[in-house]
Parts: sequence; structure tokens; C-alpha cells
Amino acid sequence: MRTAPFADRRAAGRALAARLAGTLPGDAVVLGLPRGGAVVAAEVAAVLDLPLDVLLVRKLGLPGQPELAMGAVAAVGDTVETVRTDRVLAAAAVDDATFAGVRDRELAELHRRAAAYRGSRAPVAVAGRTVVLVDDGLATGATVRAALQALAQQRPARTVVAVPVASSGALHEVGALADEVVSLLVPPSFRAVGAAYRDFAQTSDDEVRDLLRSAAPEL
Repeated sequence: MRTAPFADRRAAGRALAARLAGTLPGDAVVLGLPRGGAVVAAEVAAVLDLPLDVLLVRKLGLPGQPELAMGAVAAVGDTVETVRTDRVLAAAAVDDATFAGVRDRELAELHRRAAAYRGSRAPVAVAGRTVVLVDDGLATGATVRAALQALAQQRPARTVVAVPVASSGALHEVGALADEVVSLLVPPSFRAVGAAYRDFAQTSDDEVRDLLRSAAPEL
């Protein structure tokens, strides 16, 4: 991608909503992966007039290379799921104690964000419904795989992963867990999620909280 196709996450969300329009049942719910994915998800939910919530997930960054996911941890209700990216762990020779230490730290941050984003508000119910799981892109797919495994314990009727951009490898791995995967772009030489955006500024906790407060009410 020589020129970033999306102005920002909001523009990407509107484009994603246009792709999904007419394909979802009326009781569908949109779940964004904070932080950046929540911005994309908010646009999808607003355009399609669907309830919005977040599914809390944290990438487990490789020590010394925190942007490279060696796994992820996700929580839905009382269910916590951990995913390991075996090829990264093997290449970096990460031992179990190091992995566990990173997991524990990120799990604590996940619980902090749950309190910051929702407060006392209960999560949107997903059992028996179509769930559209939205992120701002898929690189390794580890975070979305963890999210899908946690989500499966809540017994949704159908899971659709929707992203503006993804690597072909991540699509393959995520596709093994989701009922459907939608990606607007699959670059032949994927570099990074941020390469698809002209503005890829970090999203704050306050922005995510405000998105949830202004979202359409639960059905």
C-alpha cells in the first residue's frame, strides 16, 4: 500500500459498515476491541443502528519487541481465554515463566480497563445473537483469536469478524474460529495495521468510555 486508503479509524468504520449493510439480522450486536477497534466499531454500530459494547482483550507483547504478539488474553464476563502464538514463542525462545509474567501484567490492565470503560454498566448480552467483532486491523490475529475463544463460551448464534485491513495469514487463522471474516483490504505485502491509515493516533480510555455512553441503547 503506497498510499494509506483510510483517513482514520472513523472513516474505516463507515466503509466497513457499508460492506456489512443488509447482511446482519436485526438483533445483531457490535463488539469493538479497545482501544482502536472501539472507534471503528462505534461507526459500524452507529451506521447500522446496532448496540455497541467492547470485548476486552490484551496483546501479550514479546519482551523487547512489545508490538510483536506472542499471544493474547481476553475476557467476556467471567470467562478468560489465553492464546499463544507458537511460531513467535519458538523463534524467540520465550520460557513459560516469562510468558506467564507478561500475561499476568496484561490481565491486570484488562481488568482496569473494564472498570474504566463500563463502570457498573453490565455487558451487552450476546447469547443466541449474531456478534460482529470489530478491530482496526489484523496483523497476527492473536488478539481476535483470544476474543473469539472467550466469546464462544457465551454461545452466540453466529460470529462475524469485521476489520478494515488484515494480513492473509491472520485471515486464515481467524477464519478457523469465526463463522465469517470480512476484511476490506488484504494487502499482498502486509507491513502493519497502521500503514492503512493516514491518521493512526492512539485512542484514549476517555474516548472509549465516551463512545459507549453515546452508543445506541441495548435492544
